[in-house]
Amino acid sequence: MSHARIIVDRDFTIADVSPRLFGSFVEHMGRCVYTGIYEPGHPEADDQGFRKDVMALAKELGATVVRYPGGNFVSGYNWEDGVGPREDRPVRIDGAWHTIETNAFGLHEFVEWARRADMEVMEAINLGTRGVDEARALVEYANHPSGTYWSDLRREHAAAAGTSQEPFGIKLWCLGNELDGPWQIGHKTAEEYGRLAQEAAKAMKLVDPDIELVAVGSSGKQMPTFGTWEQTVLTHTYDEVDYISMHAYYQEHDGDAASFLAEAVNMDGFIDGVVATIDAVKAAGKHTKQIDISFDEWNVWYQQGLDTEDQPDQVAKEWKSHPRLIEDRYSVTDAVVVGTLMHSLLRHGDRVRIANQAQLVNVIAPIRSEENGPAWRQTIFWPFARIAELATGEILRLVVGADQQPTARHGDVDVIDAAATHDAETGALTLFIANRGLEEAADVTLDLRGFTASEVLRAEVLSIPEGGDRHTANDLQSQEAVGLVPLEGVRLGDSGQSTAVTMSLPALSWAVVQVKVA
Repeated sequence: MSHARIIVDRDFTIADVSPRLFGSFVEHMGRCVYTGIYEPGHPEADDQGFRKDVMALAKELGATVVRYPGGNFVSGYNWEDGVGPREDRPVRIDGAWHTIETNAFGLHEFVEWARRADMEVMEAINLGTRGVDEARALVEYANHPSGTYWSDLRREHAAAAGTSQEPFGIKLWCLGNELDGPWQIGHKTAEEYGRLAQEAAKAMKLVDPDIELVAVGSSGKQMPTFGTWEQTVLTHTYDEVDYISMHAYYQEHDGDAASFLAEAVNMDGFIDGVVATIDAVKAAGKHTKQIDISFDEWNVWYQQGLDTEDQPDQVAKEWKSHPRLIEDRYSVTDAVVVGTLMHSLLRHGDRVRIANQAQLVNVIAPIRSEENGPAWRQTIFWPFARIAELATGEILRLVVGADQQPTARHGDVDVIDAAATHDAETGALTLFIANRGLEEAADVTLDLRGFTASEVLRAEVLSIPEGGDRHTANDLQSQEAVGLVPLEGVRLGDSGQSTAVTMSLPALSWAVVQVKVA
């Protein structure tokens, strides 16, 4: 049995919970759009061809903001191809994923989908093959009311489609995607990108001064240019942008589950490094405003060692529309890791103000669907959904004292990983907690400082189901094999009022415990 003690103090707060932390991502890649969110002719399709079963799951997931249309896709995308009458839209090659893009689904369709799904749109512009003029035209098309070429064209297209002619009102804009990466169409040096992003940002804000802009940061901590890229880009763009992006994907290597389960340590360090670089540029440039982080791609993604039928190709092998690409099948282990990655984002909620799990449907996604078939929740759906639902109010700074677990990649780490929020309006104190231990259950005590707990409001746990193992997953045949179940035995102590909460977590588990406090 492992042991942990977590000190929770009312006065030790990090920041308010940003609703934009619970974002998602829809890219024109694989089956995320076509047969994912959009499938005319499906029994569950609505009047616009949107799958109602997928939309219902997206709403249940609780995603608040959704990034679109890429991703690598956007660096070769002409946004004009996806507007206007469908019969007039060109069919294009998408070099990023070696597929055919029909453009049957474009900007108007996505804005309408996001409106029905109650999500804020985060639009990415192409700074790979295009530039300043196309960027400012897209902002004008999307956000200007009327009376100009691009705004009147939007109204004309909307009228022909029978939808609202009002501006889209898109506030969040990404200035390209992963342009530090040699794989990216239009790859640039930091100097080249920094100057282009600065000029695009200036032009876009001349059209709509109220938009918020995200500069491209490093595609991962492992990039050889990490750190110097951010420094150079922000030196050029600091006055024009509001955020810099971060991307990170994690997977288990060579059966090393212990290191995989501790990848939130890597995420913690990655965020701390980017914050340090931002603030160094701020000091050197004598700036007064604060740049924050948009962690607009993160997830578990098995990019190596995939030769099995249930892990489709990373890039299509032949030219066709919406092939199966990276439809990872997520396990109990993956769900626990996703929970801890979300803990890391919360722990850095003072600077990480936007985060987007990549992606929403089918492509490394919490939701899976089949063409002309059902849609279901993957294991990673559950920690995301509960944190998005219950993390409200303020993020608390925890002190965790726990038994240590050795790992090959991260050294000794706490066997328990946690984050917590307190909502003063509702009186709810919510703890999100993972047991990284593969073999042993963990006894956990919450030491409440400045709080008195009176009632357990909710206690749920995701762990290895009976008869399963750490690789058990939800799939087409067993759509509910893994999920959240009641966590029994959460206690407030000997009386109805307590300053301690105790619980026992199964080995390899993620749990949420919410108590009423005063």
